[in-house]
Amino acid sequence: MRSHRRSRLLAPLMLAPLIAGCFASGGGDDSGDGGGGDGARLRVALAFPPAENLSPYGADATLLSRLGVTEGLTALDANGSAAPALAESWRRDGDKVWEFTLRDATFQDGGDVTPAAVADSLTRATDAKPAPAALAGVTLSAKAQGERVVRITTAEPDPVLPLRLSSPSLAVLSAKAYEKGNGRVDPVGHATGPFELTEVNGATSATLDRFDDYWGGRAQASGIDARFIADGTARANALRTGELDIAEAVPVAQAATLDEKTRRDTATTRTTSLLLNASSGTFQDAGLRAAARGAIDTSVFADDVYEGYADPSAGIYGPAVTWAEGKRTAPVGRVEAEKPGGATVNLATYDNRPELPEVAQVVKQQLEKAGFKVKLTVREYSRLEGDALAGKFDAFVLARNTLLDTGDPVAVLAGDYTCDGGFNIAQLCDRDVDRAVAEAVGIADTAKRQDAAMAAEARILGTDAVVPLVHQRIITGVADSVQGVILDPYERTLVGTGTRR
Repeated sequence: MRSHRRSRLLAPLMLAPLIAGCFASGGGDDSGDGGGGDGARLRVALAFPPAENLSPYGADATLLSRLGVTEGLTALDANGSAAPALAESWRRDGDKVWEFTLRDATFQDGGDVTPAAVADSLTRATDAKPAPAALAGVTLSAKAQGERVVRITTAEPDPVLPLRLSSPSLAVLSAKAYEKGNGRVDPVGHATGPFELTEVNGATSATLDRFDDYWGGRAQASGIDARFIADGTARANALRTGELDIAEAVPVAQAATLDEKTRRDTATTRTTSLLLNASSGTFQDAGLRAAARGAIDTSVFADDVYEGYADPSAGIYGPAVTWAEGKRTAPVGRVEAEKPGGATVNLATYDNRPELPEVAQVVKQQLEKAGFKVKLTVREYSRLEGDALAGKFDAFVLARNTLLDTGDPVAVLAGDYTCDGGFNIAQLCDRDVDRAVAEAVGIADTAKRQDAAMAAEARILGTDAVVPLVHQRIITGVADSVQGVILDPYERTLVGTGTRR
């Protein structure tokens, strides 16, 4: 077996920063203890129960990455650039080929992380149905080259491939993860991160143990007892009574009940928006979409609903994406609003993020004041996503981290607002939007790519299929005894090798 203590490369190897700031921690750093003693287990509550049996290809991917189970060839550094993870370096070989050199690492089931294993894992991700959001509009093939190199070829030039490969949905798993067949993926014991899933109790809880052969050093906590608690008040209460060490996504209404030392708020790249179904139902009519957009007073959400833990809406990208404001242009192609005339609207949202039902209630009232008739549906997210993606609602209130999937500002536009987008809840299919996004996809220069992303944003906003409402700050509850919690603006990580109590 090879050595698994090769040091990380600290410098990002490509692309200028996409957002400013740095990852904060709850004390201490995120380095391992170099093989020190057995720390106490961490008790962690996550807001979203598994919706897809912990498949890495959908929404559950971030559950795995936040718990330190999975990782990909690359990661996002504090500035939003691609940084080494399972790949210690990479280089571009022409327009369509990248070569990634692997570090010495081991899968949790004992096998080495080899180029063949990585190529197989990425190939299975490309074959997944539906495709992971990070691969929206991208066709790639991966092959082993020698003992340490994976060669990835894309059908079209992809200047941000190293960013794309940082997506939690493109985590590298061993061959044993795929043995069940039928497209099913089992991450239990088959990943590479500092913590290994050993037991999953449906959508209720999961048990993780420290993976002692982790390439980045042994974690200081001996394991994690994770609970999936959709009710935000219950998460806050469990932290307050000492049942938990870490509680993610504490509701704004519960923040004041926590001691000041135990609540951390973090600016994120998450935007809450109203998505209007542009392909069927009431909002297939662009004039009625314009009427809905005109009816929404977004000024009330940041101060009233989020009680200051948010910023007023600016666009698809919020103020955490610091370059966006200086490049933003007015929406293009808007039509005149029509009178609603009592048109019915089936509006939906989910309660895993407790503020969203209140946001939706305010939206309902504003639409009704404008002359729409509105029915509001609120469910837990896993019971809602399928219907939302199938276009069964006229309108949907969604909290979406715009840089979550890849770190690339263009990727969320391709995934959420193009005809072939894999997360197109707005059901938008607009020729001018697709053209603008396609133009942005092919640009390598960072500043020019940002300009093109903002031009595409202007086209998307011009359709009125999305109405940005507010840009969120996330509140994390952290017990006084806990150090090293990772407060990540991309919401991909929460615990690491240095998280302990």
